[in-house]
Amino acid sequence: MHQSRSSEIQPAVTVIVPTLAADETLAECLTSLDRQTFPDFEVIVVDNSGRHAVKPHDRVRIIANESNVGFGAAFNQAFRESMSPFVAVLNDDAIAQPHWLEALLTAVEARPDVGMCASRVQLAGDGRLDSAGMLLCLDGSSRQQGHLESPESFSRRQEALLPSGSAAFYRREMLEEIGLFDEAFFLYCEDTDLGLRARWAAWECLYVPEAVVEHRYSHSAGQASALKAYYVERNRLFLAVKNLPMPELLLAPFYSAARYFWHVLFAMEKRPNSNAPETARNNYRSTSCGPTWNL
Repeated sequence: MHQSRSSEIQPAVTVIVPTLAADETLAECLTSLDRQTFPDFEVIVVDNSGRHAVKPHDRVRIIANESNVGFGAAFNQAFRESMSPFVAVLNDDAIAQPHWLEALLTAVEARPDVGMCASRVQLAGDGRLDSAGMLLCLDGSSRQQGHLESPESFSRRQEALLPSGSAAFYRREMLEEIGLFDEAFFLYCEDTDLGLRARWAAWECLYVPEAVVEHRYSHSAGQASALKAYYVERNRLFLAVKNLPMPELLLAPFYSAARYFWHVLFAMEKRPNSNAPETARNNYRSTSCGPTWNL
């Protein structure tokens, strides 16, 4: 079920917030949107909890699903209910700073070749970066650019490969050209797939450091779980087959083997009284992904 928009006037931006937990973190997320300096936007919350736990208020519309349809399908539902020329997506466990939307819109309006923008996503209560855009590894896996680095390392507006779906900004024209999120991914990697399809279609991505959000990393799905591992690995393979050219696809298993190797070393280092090299953590961060794509 959903609540339809009663006004014929369309806002400049629609902010889509998919939620599964529908708990106090969502309330904090929506409060942060109430404090935006840019006023011409609407919010569509897609409630995947199955509990009809979210109530409409002010500028917030609700799409309530009877079960969890996944991140991509939730975004697609809300997109089809909107007409705004720009669409943002924000995780329900993210807090947008007041200039978030204003900074993104200002950046993309100045560049008609830019179809998507990456926010400066910081770890909540930490100050370090969660992501400054995303990188694609040659085995089809993806990782956050700048993860755990200082925000000062990415303090200037610059080209990025693609944005993280935790806080992304899209041009409607681009999405109507390339298509929406592939709902077959269900959870994880769907933002990478969409970003790659946009890049293959010659749309640019811009990292906007003034657009800041604080992210409670993996609050909804958990930092590590068997379910997360399953979807990440399954979707990595799906993404590689779908998007990588054949020569790179044939090499992907070798890069995967290297990534698994560094995963094992990193896990050993975290064990008490481990004899693993102390440099394993740094090597894991810098080389586990292997070489990255730069379209």
